[in-house]
Amino acid sequence: MTGSDRTETTPTTELLVCVKCRKGQALPADDRRPGQHLFDGLSERGLPGGVTLRAVECLQNCDAGCTVALRGGNRWTYVYGGLDETADLDTLLDGTARYHATADGLIPWRERPEHFKRNCVARIPPAVLSSIPPKVSE
Repeated sequence: MTGSDRTETTPTTELLVCVKCRKGQALPADDRRPGQHLFDGLSERGLPGGVTLRAVECLQNCDAGCTVALRGGNRWTYVYGGLDETADLDTLLDGTARYHATADGLIPWRERPEHFKRNCVARIPPAVLSSIPPKVSE
């Protein structure tokens, strides 16, 4: 099975959005930070089937624009920053759908939205790594 194959047993994908993100700026007058605007915009648009949207307090990428994480099942987790709360909604929804369609979270490079190629903050391995045996200290 390749990274882009999808089966009926594809686990739920979580899209975590930092709602405290303020893009390195002072707090806005209405107290709705850019991260909250991003979360609200995604909530209004709706997400691809099988994707759950969750607000989180902080992803520790405060000065680099809005930040999100994609995770689910035994997939790699990705953290993306530099998102604009209004201009990048379609890109984020497209990338989320592509991530969800994978078995391992690895979207082929040529199929990734351009923003995902250039703004990956971290790639975190699945909780269970099957391809590399662990080294256990004695």
